[in-house]
Amino acid sequence: MTRLATCACGSIRVTCASEPTKVSVCHCLDCQKRTGSSFGVAAFFDRDTVRIEGPTKSFSRQSDSGFPVTFHFCPDCGSTVFWKPQRKPGAVAVAVGSFADPDFPAPTQTVYSERRHSWLDMCD
Repeated sequence: MTRLATCACGSIRVTCASEPTKVSVCHCLDCQKRTGSSFGVAAFFDRDTVRIEGPTKSFSRQSDSGFPVTFHFCPDCGSTVFWKPQRKPGAVAVAVGSFADPDFPAPTQTVYSERRHSWLDMCD
């Protein structure tokens, strides 16, 4: 199955020619700030099955594991569409919301649950 993720304005197109290896909900404070929401949801794909088109700007930050993560976002609309964790050089993480697909596979794990907002009840 091929899946297409885009930014809000459509300038960035990420075509994933496989199923995700993992779908993860992250409750860390950095993901909360990055998304402007209470959590982030990422689908991880093997890098060699992902094609990225369009201009991006990037922002890198250290992760708790000590490895940097580089986030790529649209220079026009600001949507963060994908990121590359240096800890997993063979992977690309794609923001699940960028697929705009309510039938996208459900998360299989949560991380940083201790920072989860108390009113959330998912993936327990």
